[in-house]
Amino acid sequence: MKSLYERLGGAPALDAAVDIFYTKVLADPRINMFFEGVDMGRQARKQKAFLAMVTGGPTNYTGKHMREGHAHLVARGLDDSHVDAVIENLAATLRELGVGEADIAAVGAVANSVRDDVLGRERMKQATA
Repeated sequence: MKSLYERLGGAPALDAAVDIFYTKVLADPRINMFFEGVDMGRQARKQKAFLAMVTGGPTNYTGKHMREGHAHLVARGLDDSHVDAVIENLAATLRELGVGEADIAAVGAVANSVRDDVLGRERMKQATA
């Protein structure tokens, strides 16, 4: 069975997706303020490596842990509504690239899996049946 990375189209597809994604993010007034003054070339490279790693591709991500890397944004007011906007932009990007809904949902699940770390809060315990 192919990994999500392979189903998405590997490095070329993730490269295109990240470029389109950041165009959407920078145009989105709900979240673009968090990217003011950011070196977007560097940001895109980190995002491409991170997405490759979390979707089952090469694991050469060397960025900060999600909690540490976003703490300064949490201090500026980053909250669930902003994470939702990021995930919406990511889903819209993948739809634009013809990715199927099941794989879009899988990418969304990966994004949601780091939500608590990004927002600097304790992870919710999973209920056990």
